[in-house]
Formats: sequence, C-alpha cells, structure tokens
Amino acid sequence: MTEKILSTKKNGMAMMMLFILLYIAAFLGIPASPAVGGGAGLLIGIISGIWITFGWIGFMGLKVLRPQEALVLTLFGKYKGTLKGDGFYWVNPFCTAVNPAANTKLRQSGDVKSDSAKTSTTAGGQGAVNPATGYVKIDKRISLKMMTLDNNKQKINDCLGNPIEIGIAVIWRVVDTAKAVFEVDNYKEYLSLQCDTALRNIVRLYPYDVAPNVDTTGDGVADEGSLRGSSEIVAQRIRDEIQEKVKNAGIEIIEARITYLAYAPEIAAAMLQRQQASAVVDARKLIVDGAVGMVEMALEQLSEKNVVELDDERKAAMVSNLLVVLCGNHDAQPVVNSGSLY
Repeated sequence: MTEKILSTKKNGMAMMMLFILLYIAAFLGIPASPAVGGGAGLLIGIISGIWITFGWIGFMGLKVLRPQEALVLTLFGKYKGTLKGDGFYWVNPFCTAVNPAANTKLRQSGDVKSDSAKTSTTAGGQGAVNPATGYVKIDKRISLKMMTLDNNKQKINDCLGNPIEIGIAVIWRVVDTAKAVFEVDNYKEYLSLQCDTALRNIVRLYPYDVAPNVDTTGDGVADEGSLRGSSEIVAQRIRDEIQEKVKNAGIEIIEARITYLAYAPEIAAAMLQRQQASAVVDARKLIVDGAVGMVEMALEQLSEKNVVELDDERKAAMVSNLLVVLCGNHDAQPVVNSGSLY
C-alpha cells in the first residue's frame, strides 16, 4: 500500500459558512414559499425541507488537523488518501477516518491524557467519554510527531546464561500513514512487540560484563563487548534490528536507548560478591606489583651507594620484611633487633 496525499484545499471555513447560509435560507424559504405561490413556491418549500432534513450531512466532511497530524480516509472501504498539514478541511462527508491504533494505550508519550481534562479517559486509551450520554468519541487522527515508547523491563538470559533485567526507550514516528494503517493490524502494538523481540535477540549475544572467549560481533574473533561496557553499540544494534522489522509498517526508528540494566534479583547478591572479589584481587595485584618494584629499587640503591653489604640470607629477610610492610592491611609494628642474626 502506497501513501497518497490528498491535495484538498483548506476550504473548511468557506464550506462551513456556506452550509450555515444555506440553513438560514432554508428556514426563511419554508415560510416564504406560500407567499411566492405556484410551482416556484412549492419547489422552494421542497428544497428547503430537504436541506433542513439532510443538510447536516455536509458538516460531517469538516476536518480539523493540528501541526504534525494526519488523517487516513476511506470511501466505502477503498483507500481515498491521506490529509497532511495543519488546517481546516472539507472532504467528502461519506469518507471515513481509519486508525486501528486510536484506542491503544502504551507506555509512551501522547497516549496518556492530562488529569486536568474534564472528560475521563477510557481504559483502552484515547477515547473521551461524555458523562451525560456515555458516548465514546475516539480520535482517529494519526500523530506524525516523534514519540517515545518506554517498554516494560524484560528478564533475559545473556550469552553466558545469566538472567538480567533490561529496559529500553525507543524514539519513533510514523512516516507512511497508509502502511501504518493497512499493512499491520495495530501499528502501536506491532511496534511494541517488535521492540521486545529485537531486544531479546540482541541481548542474548552479549555478556553482562566482559568475559573471555566471547564473540559478540559474529566475526569469529573474541572481543570485549558487553552490555555494561558497550551500551552505545548495543543500543545501535537494537535500533537497527527494530527498524528492519517495522519498516513494512511505515515506522521510522529514530533512536533506541537502554534505560535500565541489572542482574535479576535471584543472582544479584551472588554477582555482587563476585564483583567485590574481582575488585579485591585486582587491588591486591596492583599492590604486590608496586611493592615488588619498591623492593627492587631499594636493593639497587643500597648496592649502588654501598650503604651496606647484604648476603643472600639478609637480602631475603629484608625483602620479606618490606613486602609485609608494603602489602599489609594494617600499619606495621616495628621490632628492633639489637643483636646479630647469626
């Protein structure tokens, strides 16, 4: 289905004024028809009566569009075209606006009405309920603005099998109204489902943290990609995956961002202990490397300046003492040896 933009002029105000004038003329024509008399008076009375009875149908063709809104019109089931651009239009009153997602409410901008409105909102979405009559009026206009979809958090296993919780925010907009309305049943629900599946497909390729021997790019070479450290790359791959799935629905994905990332609650405590242990090991390694370097430097300077001559046993004792002092968690307690080691 190809989008067809209607070239209808913004003549809504002119047509509305014409219909009002015709109603005024009809109401004046009925009492004036007896005075005219004859066939002309009878004809004026018949035309006035017909207009008063059926003239309201013309008002049904008046359409108002705000900036960045569109209206998909069908005539007796056939796609007539799409109105785009803000203004006051008049179209064939028998044309019907179509928007299967008009009553769909997602966690996204534009679907939640302000509580300050006097009309309540239906449980399904954008329909406004008249408290007096109970009639539900559904807005069939399609927003062309950039929308933000905040999907629910999902629990997914990463490439190592660890369960994680992740959520994304997707910025999108409708670029082809005909495809959005006619190619899929409900383009909002379709987008939400494709976001879930794309997120699952990409996340299962990455570990939460950097892991050895893991290929995240599919080139057969292990790399250091991870969900926590490569969030920009992961988000871009998610965006491309979603775009590939929804292009047939006339939707453009502007951007995708990871909004929440954490281990699942059942393993969060164990993974925290693992991260703490890894941090302690790394810190100890750094301390030992630094202590060994300091000991080497001390022995070299003592030897170069001939401060004292140490045999192998004294060097071993000195190295042991220095390593204990430099690598210990607490301040060293000095012991003064006033005698000989031998």
